[in-house]
Amino acid sequence: MELNQKNLIIIITLGILIVIALVLGLVLGLKLKDKEEPKIQDEHVDIVNNYTNTHILIQKYDVINNTTVKDGIEDTIRNRLLTGFENWNLGFKAWKEWGNILYTPDSIYNVHGARLSLAQYQAAMDISLQQANITMGDFHNMLIVDDFCAIHYDFTTDGKPSKVMEFVQFKNYGNETNPDTRVVEGWGSTRDSSYYGLITFQGEDERRKQEELNSFLENYQLPYTNDLDEKYFIRFPSNNANDEDYKMIKKVILEGFESWNNGISSYLDWVNKSFDINATSSSLNETVRNMEVYRKEITELFENETITKLYFDNILIRENWTAIHYRYRSYNKKDISRRIGDRMEFFKFKIVENGTYKIVDNWIQ
Repeated sequence: MELNQKNLIIIITLGILIVIALVLGLVLGLKLKDKEEPKIQDEHVDIVNNYTNTHILIQKYDVINNTTVKDGIEDTIRNRLLTGFENWNLGFKAWKEWGNILYTPDSIYNVHGARLSLAQYQAAMDISLQQANITMGDFHNMLIVDDFCAIHYDFTTDGKPSKVMEFVQFKNYGNETNPDTRVVEGWGSTRDSSYYGLITFQGEDERRKQEELNSFLENYQLPYTNDLDEKYFIRFPSNNANDEDYKMIKKVILEGFESWNNGISSYLDWVNKSFDINATSSSLNETVRNMEVYRKEITELFENETITKLYFDNILIRENWTAIHYRYRSYNKKDISRRIGDRMEFFKFKIVENGTYKIVDNWIQ
């Protein structure tokens, strides 16, 4: 696809503003006083970087649906998330300082499906993020399990409220006494039309790896087996996979995948079995559906598209909350087009009388 400079800027601006740069730092807090005023590249700015102030920041940036965060790397990840929000809102110069602390030169960002290195991501942001004033809000979810987190949060762009989901993998390059927890790889939002503008920033290595992933998704065939754990693999499995709650909730998710791939009748049977009668399913554009509306919309979707769910990047489970990131392949019956993509979802579960789990709420990106 050939794009002139003007169209490229438009595509990137529309796409990247939703992502907010893995929430943590790369675009932390751009507030231009005058969009024609040149950026100050070298002037130092004081930023927040303290692993002991989590209790203060948690009062400022609420986590609406709280789950347990364990000591060790999980606690340092929570601190980095909260500190990232704080530094973002300090202004543009804080972005430069904080990015050098939170990331390494080898960090990778998958933005709307486009794999970018740190330098490539910064180049994309330099074009687009000078167009808007972005302010971070509260977290709906901050689900941290081992070295991974899934977040669902609010932000405003020039005063307009929005929501986004992200998955991020971290590593502690320090030790327990002196942590240095940084991003290894992140996935900001899901693939959409802005992907085509973003991949123009890729270097040779990222382009090659992107093409390898795309080819894999286009050609991958599900194993012929009744073992759903084998059929739908998890690219980044969790260390708590043997916990009973994890296994029971994962079973519900896997059965949902299998029923979806078996057709609309099978999937609606799973919905009736697995969703609470008063459950809702919501998209990030604030569309909230009760089960009656959800069944109708899903039926229409199946009439127009054949979507095959392939595998998971993540299934993160902590207490009664679950976040999933998965890959799919789609065939449009009307225009005969094919596409590949990914989706992020959060689920809230409850235990019913017979000891099984039912979905209470579901949020989709």
